Amino acid sequence: MPAKGCDTVSHNCLMLEHGTRLGAYEIIGAIGAGGMGEVYRALDTRLGRTVAVKVLKNHSERFEIEARSIAALNHPHICTLYDVGPGYMVMEYLEGQPIRGPLAPERVIELALQIASALEEAHDKGIVHRDLKPDNILLTASGVKVLDFGLAKQFNLDPDATSTRTGFIVGTLAYMSPEQAQGLPVDRRTDIFSFGLVLYETLTGHRATPGESLREAAPHIPESLARVVARCVHREPADRFQSMAEVARALRASLGDGHAEPSVAVLPFTNLSADIENEYFSDGLAEEIINSLTRIPGLKVTARTSAFAFKGRSEDVRQISLALGVAHVLEGSVRKAGNRVRIMAQLVSASDGLQVWADRYDREMNDIFAIQDEISERVVAALEMKLVGSRAPRAARRHNASVDAYQAYLEAQHHGNKRTAAGFALARQAFERAIQIDPEYALPHAGLAEMYCQLALFAVKPRLILPQALAEAEKALTLDVECAEAYEARGFIRGAFEYNWAAAGDDFARSLEINPSRGVGHFRRSNWSLVQTRRFTEAHEEMQRAVALDPLSPVVRIGDVVLNSLIGHQERALRGARTNLQLFPSIWVNCWLAAITLNASGFVDEALAAVERTLAADPGNPFLLATQALMLGERGEAAGARALIDKVEQAAAARYVSPYVLALAYSGVQDIDRVFRYLEQSVDECDPWPFVLFGDLKLTRLWGSDEFRSDPRRAALLGRMNLR
Repeated sequence: MPAKGCDTVSHNCLMLEHGTRLGAYEIIGAIGAGGMGEVYRALDTRLGRTVAVKVLKNHSERFEIEARSIAALNHPHICTLYDVGPGYMVMEYLEGQPIRGPLAPERVIELALQIASALEEAHDKGIVHRDLKPDNILLTASGVKVLDFGLAKQFNLDPDATSTRTGFIVGTLAYMSPEQAQGLPVDRRTDIFSFGLVLYETLTGHRATPGESLREAAPHIPESLARVVARCVHREPADRFQSMAEVARALRASLGDGHAEPSVAVLPFTNLSADIENEYFSDGLAEEIINSLTRIPGLKVTARTSAFAFKGRSEDVRQISLALGVAHVLEGSVRKAGNRVRIMAQLVSASDGLQVWADRYDREMNDIFAIQDEISERVVAALEMKLVGSRAPRAARRHNASVDAYQAYLEAQHHGNKRTAAGFALARQAFERAIQIDPEYALPHAGLAEMYCQLALFAVKPRLILPQALAEAEKALTLDVECAEAYEARGFIRGAFEYNWAAAGDDFARSLEINPSRGVGHFRRSNWSLVQTRRFTEAHEEMQRAVALDPLSPVVRIGDVVLNSLIGHQERALRGARTNLQLFPSIWVNCWLAAITLNASGFVDEALAAVERTLAADPGNPFLLATQALMLGERGEAAGARALIDKVEQAAAARYVSPYVLALAYSGVQDIDRVFRYLEQSVDECDPWPFVLFGDLKLTRLWGSDEFRSDPRRAALLGRMNLR
């Protein structure tokens, strides 16, 4: 039987029968209906995929508003719009159920953060949903999906000015904000109100009742989470959270309360020793306590990079806890003299700044491992009432290295964390000294593998150093099969440099199974495995875990920017790039990638100014010089661009410079042959940077052109990198 057709959808085409055709879409059956129309399951006859087709009762201006609103959004937790036809739109077909309660507070927070990120995406583009409710939030196998922006409306990004017409009431009454119900202007804060009602219902299993508090309805709900909900649903918009970003921060902070996941940040211990060189020991002690605490099930521990961002600063503990999203902070001091050490440690509650526990340890250096275990155990004991279930198991020490080998390892970590040529040289000496003292000690081998990977990223031809890196990682694993750092280093080698994305994913997964609190581990799994295997939703979620665990890590934050660019979240990428330039003005890698992101989106002057500021402090940096050449070339200043390219070529003749950098520079002057020549050389040398060529990230005007993207040399490069 031939399919029935509808060229234009009207009221007469509602209640469509099986086999009806709307353009290229063949109706299979009805999914559901609402006041504005019906939704059908359909087959896209061109691509052979199942889709959802939404048809309105009347083809109106509001239909066009919905289409434009959804088309502007691209987010893993927002239903994707595929196509628009006369009177209908074609969307991602999703299998799942509307979100329903009651759910455990931990699960509610997990889902709420996904909803918050979706709404933040919409709000950043000036779109308010206006009909947020459980029926419009679908729980799928990959997380939540926010549906039905059919009542979405553009609003002024200034929260004190709105553009919604007064007197025109739309939405679902039970979830409306007071201003929406009165037909007053609305902005992002009306969605925050509805979001609070959704949280209430998901936590309790029933709608909010006037005059009833969340704690009365569900006494088991943590107080901090109840405060988040109460602030969301405040009658006055000015007294609510003012953005979904604020809501998300408060939700993460609430994870440390009640039955939610307890959390702690270990700040670098203050060195009170007469010898300032003993600072490596005080830093290392804090880092080892971090590693010990990460082995406690159910305890969220902020990663080292973010915790150590507060070193030497005088912020109040409550400010620190808010920035890191934790409920407790562990701080202390170390005084080392000869073979004696005095350690002071205290655990502080972020909610009130009060001391939860404190102790002093006067011991011989030979007792250092026992001290670390004792501090970890005391922290767990202090938090025990907040841990789910029975007493957490004792924190296990992963090695029995001699004290001298351990001190050499701490010294190596201290120098290596500086990420400078001199620091790496000193780190290598100290790692090798630790191995010489104790040949069975796994961590120095893992440390050497990581250091070689860092050198291969920027300073040494990868092919020359990767065999050493791989040998050290595998040696560490023969000594300690539970060494998370070694699995992570080997995964980095397999993914970033060998282009073996699946094997890299296995190593990263094993590393995170052993130590799930390594923020950089989640970042690497996202950046060097999930993205390349096109598991973009998982990659985004993994990157969010990295940001939550390590919110002040320059590497994690710039990785988040690059990922958002790759998957089309340009507004988020731009916001992240600008934030990174403010947070890390002296870290050239962040400046480089942030500037490229800004330039690719058309903010050339802003990007160029950022590069010039950083170049003033690092005038010979080839990455920055090449980026400056790119920008000048794209502005039409070919002579200036070529002069800078000459400088990069001279630098490359004197020392190793990634060929990718030259490819970037030559793209600014549209020299496509040289671009491909250097990209091919880059892949020959196992350079990790060209992987971005496979995605939709158009770093330069040339790379975004049809000429470049259809060139068979690009396809060949993708094949060599296992990115077809």
